[in-house]
Amino acid sequence: MAYQETKTTGYGTRVGNSFKSILSGFVLIIGATILLWWNEGRAVKTADMLEDAQGACIEMPNPDKKSAEFDGELVCATAMATTDDVLTDTQFGISENAIGLSRSVEYFQWVEHKQEEKEDKLGGKEVTTTTYTYTQEWVSSPINSGNFKDPAYQGKNYTWAQVDEQDLWAETVKFGAYVLSESLIHSISSTEAVELNINENVLQSINKTVADTYAVRKGLPTQTAQTEAQPAVADSSKTVIADSIAQDNKVDLEYVHQMGNVLYYGRSMNAPEIGDVRITFEKTVPAKVTVVSQVDGNTFKPFTAKNKKKFETLRMGKKSIDEIFDEENEANNMWTWVLRIIGIILVISGIRSLFSFVETLLKVVPFLSSIFAFGVGIISFILGLVYSLIVIALAWIFYRPVLGIILLVIAGFLVWVFAFNGKKKLVELANKGKAAPATAPAE
Repeated sequence: MAYQETKTTGYGTRVGNSFKSILSGFVLIIGATILLWWNEGRAVKTADMLEDAQGACIEMPNPDKKSAEFDGELVCATAMATTDDVLTDTQFGISENAIGLSRSVEYFQWVEHKQEEKEDKLGGKEVTTTTYTYTQEWVSSPINSGNFKDPAYQGKNYTWAQVDEQDLWAETVKFGAYVLSESLIHSISSTEAVELNINENVLQSINKTVADTYAVRKGLPTQTAQTEAQPAVADSSKTVIADSIAQDNKVDLEYVHQMGNVLYYGRSMNAPEIGDVRITFEKTVPAKVTVVSQVDGNTFKPFTAKNKKKFETLRMGKKSIDEIFDEENEANNMWTWVLRIIGIILVISGIRSLFSFVETLLKVVPFLSSIFAFGVGIISFILGLVYSLIVIALAWIFYRPVLGIILLVIAGFLVWVFAFNGKKKLVELANKGKAAPATAPAE
């Protein structure tokens, strides 16, 4: 069942708190202004850097053969990324000839969810009802249930073991006659599941540790831990085994199970209990990749554009110069608009907060406050949008004057329409155009 808390905030307290909202409003507006200005500069500098890089980039037709003519040049080359390195997860004794070897860990835990509902009362009071619900989920780290609001769930979380996540990378990855830099190696994403073959002694040792922990947690003697029964909890998140992994490596002990690329601590992989641990192993395998980077002897380094911004990238598969730079420019445009929208929302929220004091004063009569809030919302949206356009325009005037002036004209037009009866004048002009009769030609 859900657990609820109810809190009543008096009118005087709410009015006092509204002053803090005014301060936070100014902070939001200042922060959003900085974000909008910085974002426009970032977008322009990135676009200039990409244009500079694309102009300097040349095709390397055969990376399998090292040539002095490419030394110091920004090249686009496609080849197989391979390695002779063997990576070893020493904790579990897993060794793979691979570019990367990763270990990810999940824990089955109770998770607290919180939902608030606020209601204004006549006289200015506010009643806040907070509802807490709890679900069993796989999470990336153990959750401290001691801080849960519902006493019935406090202390319910525990885990049979804590295992660190780990990422191992090969030191030497060949790219034809060259070797990749560390940053390029980490960009390779050709991951596959690791077929586990963990030593039986290691599995038996883990099983004993988990069994002892289980017994202590349940208050049982260690020798009876295996016979204690507990209702199973159905799991909507099934263990996923990659299609490329054979399941003949399945190992089932009492408290440890190995199947495919998953090592599981708990009584059953298909009916998880609180405390269960799921460890998944993956490797990064050799693959064909396309690199755009500056040749530096037998390796690569980032290209430095005229504006001092650096650039290099790695794409999976074969890509042309135009394809890569089209993708980079699209990504730059996407992030520019994402950050613009975030900045505009922050400005609108900041302006909205400046009116919070008056809105709170009107909370004595919730109906009046709602009407005022609706009007403030519209005004805040218009002012926030206009202010943001002006900031963006000024930034573009600083970085790109022509487009900046166009944006200023658009912002000025919006001010005229919404603040100086411009909309009414536009309607009048439209009506005059419709009312003008066509004159017949004189005979």
